[in-house]
Amino acid sequence: MPSGLPRGMLANRQCRHRPDMQWLRCAFAEAIAICIHERGPGPAILSELEEISAAIVSDRAIAGLHRTFMQIPGPTDVITFQHGEIVVSADTAAGCALEFGHTLETELLLYLIHGLLHLQGFDDHTDADRGVMTRLQETILPRCAGGVAGS
Repeated sequence: MPSGLPRGMLANRQCRHRPDMQWLRCAFAEAIAICIHERGPGPAILSELEEISAAIVSDRAIAGLHRTFMQIPGPTDVITFQHGEIVVSADTAAGCALEFGHTLETELLLYLIHGLLHLQGFDDHTDADRGVMTRLQETILPRCAGGVAGS
């Protein structure tokens, strides 16, 4: 088990949207530090990982992963792999940011937090579980994003 927190690596792998990557990297690191203290009912593996690798991709790219790994057609907001990879869709985030009155960066950070919570044993397969994750995300988000330009 590594000492300290896992290192967060965040890459922008799409070109349609231009999020503030410096802000997102700082907020992602803060999210890791906060989420590592949360525990869901499933296996919490975040503290066992040396690195969390996150990628911002297009709807087209995430739809391919969704189909390949989950046998579900179409794009989604976030996919989390249990070996420490999180993939988020910039296209989906941009649409939801407009709908909910967030910045693109805040919506992407919300997806990253969601992925980190999956790595801490939370799931969203039932309405009750989804509610728990949503409330926790809404508590964590301002702690990571507060007072920073992208929020």
